[in-house]
Amino acid sequence: MPEPLLLDAAHIIFDKDELLGQPVIPNGIPLSKIHHAAFDTHLIGIDPDYKAHVSERLLDLHDGPFLEALKKLNRAAIHLPSRSKDWPDRDRLALRFERFKAAA
Repeated sequence: MPEPLLLDAAHIIFDKDELLGQPVIPNGIPLSKIHHAAFDTHLIGIDPDYKAHVSERLLDLHDGPFLEALKKLNRAAIHLPSRSKDWPDRDRLALRFERFKAAA
């Protein structure tokens, strides 16, 4: 189990979006602080099939073991809650993943 003090509740769609940015479980995903920062800056993305993607920008870098560990997330399935009703919303993930791809 991850260390809870190192986890953040990341929004899939930011609060400023009045339609989809509500602070509800389907609009959230627990991420480590570093993964949260990478997600918010479109260095990693999560597609609607719950697979992580790493930006080409990071994949092309060679900067030591930490970055190499992050790069191993590329195309890996994320861990989902046991109850499907607590899973991240696929429509929100699709919208956010489009933004990730556009930022490339």
